[in-house]
Amino acid sequence: MSILENQFEGKSAPGIQPRKARGAAPAFFSAWDLHAYYGESYIVQGVSFDIREGEILALLGRNGAGKTSTLRTIARMDDPALTHGEIWLDHKPLHEMKSYEASRLGVGLVPEDRRIIQGLTVQENLELSQIAEPKGWSIERIYEHFPRLAERRNQEGTTMSGGEQQMLAVARALARDIKLLLLDEPYEGLAPVIVQEIERILEGVKDLGITTVIVEQNAIAALHLADRAVILDMGEVVFDGSAQEVLDNAELRQEYLAI
Repeated sequence: MSILENQFEGKSAPGIQPRKARGAAPAFFSAWDLHAYYGESYIVQGVSFDIREGEILALLGRNGAGKTSTLRTIARMDDPALTHGEIWLDHKPLHEMKSYEASRLGVGLVPEDRRIIQGLTVQENLELSQIAEPKGWSIERIYEHFPRLAERRNQEGTTMSGGEQQMLAVARALARDIKLLLLDEPYEGLAPVIVQEIERILEGVKDLGITTVIVEQNAIAALHLADRAVILDMGEVVFDGSAQEVLDNAELRQEYLAI
């Protein structure tokens, strides 16, 4: 038996007592006692939080706190490997699914590197991502919300600016009729004016009732956008409350966000 297989065989992970199975949670989204590893490195250490439908949650913490790992765990990526815990979306058990099944259920992950497909136009990137019969997000509807992409529909996606590529990455996720949008460092490398434009787009996404989790080093910008905040430290939740509480608490920001 491997170290990972043995980790929860009759004993808890280091310093963590796994909780009993929760069962279907009442919240629209619920992460419950998540434990996850990269190889033998214990990264996500008992993370739990709920999100209401249509809410924006800022998932914050210093570098190495486990933010991206938690996001990837929710999206059911192979790395990190979930060894214990439950993930529920609209009363469906994501923790029992592979990444492609979670995607079909409505989970859209926008990774930090955006992964725009080289050699394809904006239109082709969107078409490739779209499900066969979208219920709400036709290509034309996407262009209504992203007029800059409409102007560049025939341009190769990787030749656009960083901000435009970020818009395309978000639009590509929406093309799958998502319920949960997961954003990893959406403001990375963008000029302040472009950050403001991305913020306006995400506010529009919220108005459409799409639930969003945003991981962002620019914590102040994320907090001004978010309804709630969860702060991680060394793979554990150290704060779960309103975004305004974090903005109002300089001591909390200094201790866990260094701002």
